[in-house]
Amino acid sequence: MAKGPLSGIKVVEYCSYVAGPYCAKLLADMGAEVLKIEKPEGDGARRRGPFKDNIPDPDLAAGFLFDNTNKKGITLNIESATGRRLFKRLVMEADVLLEDGAPGELAGLGLGYDDLSQQNNGLVMVSITPFGQTGPYRDYKAYNLNMYHASGAGYVLPANSPNADREPLRGGGMVGQRDVGACALVSILAALFWKMHGGRGQYIDISKQEAEMALERMNIVRFYELGKNPTRVKINRLRDTLLKCGDGLYVKVVLHPDKQWNGVVKALGAPEWTNLEQFSTHTLREDNFEELTDYLNQEAAKYTADELFNLIQKEGTACAPICTAEQVYKSPQSAARDFFVEIDHPKAGALKYPGLPFKMSASAPTDNFAAPMLGEHNEEVYCKKLGYSREELVKFKEAGVI
Repeated sequence: MAKGPLSGIKVVEYCSYVAGPYCAKLLADMGAEVLKIEKPEGDGARRRGPFKDNIPDPDLAAGFLFDNTNKKGITLNIESATGRRLFKRLVMEADVLLEDGAPGELAGLGLGYDDLSQQNNGLVMVSITPFGQTGPYRDYKAYNLNMYHASGAGYVLPANSPNADREPLRGGGMVGQRDVGACALVSILAALFWKMHGGRGQYIDISKQEAEMALERMNIVRFYELGKNPTRVKINRLRDTLLKCGDGLYVKVVLHPDKQWNGVVKALGAPEWTNLEQFSTHTLREDNFEELTDYLNQEAAKYTADELFNLIQKEGTACAPICTAEQVYKSPQSAARDFFVEIDHPKAGALKYPGLPFKMSASAPTDNFAAPMLGEHNEEVYCKKLGYSREELVKFKEAGVI
């Protein structure tokens, strides 16, 4: 297993796609022993591209490979009586059970928290659902697009739209789902900390909507305190100014407060237009924003994005390049910090993965290994751990239990 600060913590994951698997991945990457239970047909993420080398193989789905590192994987059909019995045995020794079924789904099978905690009172059980276990939306279905906009996060994107005709957007990729996974991780660590200091196990109800709302709380606070509904139209323009550089790439600069503005002016060599009256104060720069950005873009066109980024940063002013995936991967900063880690997979081969976004001076995670192939650890878990014979494993397979 991977080693790290959570070594010794045992986790059973019964989740699919992104939010739950990403949460379990973070636990596993920090050394927890994570057993991923999939239905016999596998996690649905295995059927979603892109695939390594464009080969539609369930063991080569890029998203699955990323979200399931450092886990062991088995298949199990909990709809069967035998499957439910095996599930209970696996959870009996777990510290954490992470699941993302519909509200009441596991309880209906006799596998809810009230049932499982009777045999394992130290269990921390976490349920991730679109809207939580209670409320009028409890049984509503939702996917990534629905959840992102249900939280209000998408309504303010893209920031600085010139008018409301530009439709709102959701965050790129599966960022909203991974936000949920990170939120679930925090709750799990808190529950484990409490248990280790004299508490017991507990049930944690995670609402995807609320997890994403928690990250957008300032926009919500502005509404109930000021009565204003933040929009994506011309908000924080001076704090979030986009400039196009000569190489066709973009940087964002901060033009407020005056210290930031003065740093940009100095980095650009204090061109004459910066002394114009209409740009002399924050209020005037805001009032004349379109004219200001025309001038700034003319200056930005003289540089590559990397050149402008470094010039402005040298003046102590905030500036960031809008990086492509290639730029992020080849970044000297990422290389200097060894952010990307190489992990070898039996089918996909050696691949680079984004690592953990922190460095620990002690108990740093090590010994990473690849996402499991479908049912890869069935024999290890069912035979070596639970004591079943290979013959019984074959019968389980024939009966559709695994």
